[in-house]
Amino acid sequence: MDLRPALAAELADILDFWQVAAENDNRPADSRAALDSLYERDPDALIVAVDGDEIVGSVIAGWDGWRCHLYRLAVAPARRRQGIGRALIEAAEERFRALGGTRADAMVLDDNADAHGAWAVGGYRRQAEWSRWIKPL
Repeated sequence: MDLRPALAAELADILDFWQVAAENDNRPADSRAALDSLYERDPDALIVAVDGDEIVGSVIAGWDGWRCHLYRLAVAPARRRQGIGRALIEAAEERFRALGGTRADAMVLDDNADAHGAWAVGGYRRQAEWSRWIKPL
């Protein structure tokens, strides 16, 4: 398995992968335009785990120059509990350290218990004193 930044030619496949492997409740639908925008702004932010020609995992390691944000950690259902998620988190953290980041946060749905375990194993904890406030644009 290889961990690397996604290729432009893989973006459609990543959207398809997220339909199967990512939690999609309570969030805006992913779009090709949004993924293209991410890729154009920061092509190294989208990290994929690839086994042969198959995408088996992904994470977005967003760096805004101030904070490190993790989104869309997803692992193929048949490949879970094999260390792929942990490897993706570690790759994202390496990217952040190289950019000068000092703390990462992860977006995790409250009712996604499987994800809670994955993040906890990676050393992350829920931050009780913060709440996320959103506004659709």
